[in-house]
Amino acid sequence: QVQLVESGGGLVQPGGSLRLSCAFSGSGFMFYVMGWYRQAPGKQRELVATINTRGSTNYADSVKGRFTISRDNAKNTVYLQMNSLKPEDTAVYYCNAASILDSSTRWGQGTQVTVSS
Repeated sequence: QVQLVESGGGLVQPGGSLRLSCAFSGSGFMFYVMGWYRQAPGKQRELVATINTRGSTNYADSVKGRFTISRDNAKNTVYLQMNSLKPEDTAVYYCNAASILDSSTRWGQGTQVTVSS
């Protein structure tokens, strides 16, 4: 059974940085496309970034040049480095794992990121 646990959220001032981590437990990490999504109050959940099994990445336009997604297949972990944070980045950030074998998906419980002075 795949489980995802996010960590690294918190309160940061505008212009600051945070690094989110998502620990994947279970088998077959290398067969999952990993992604970060976020949901702000009163808004729908939206894609932030994804990284596929070969390391190719995709970003929402709003975070391009500021956020970097990466994965460590030896540690079964995916990261989201967030730089130059803005108040509009405030949201609950969720980790997602999508299997390339059977199209199943899993979500983590989310971690709060608040950007405020």
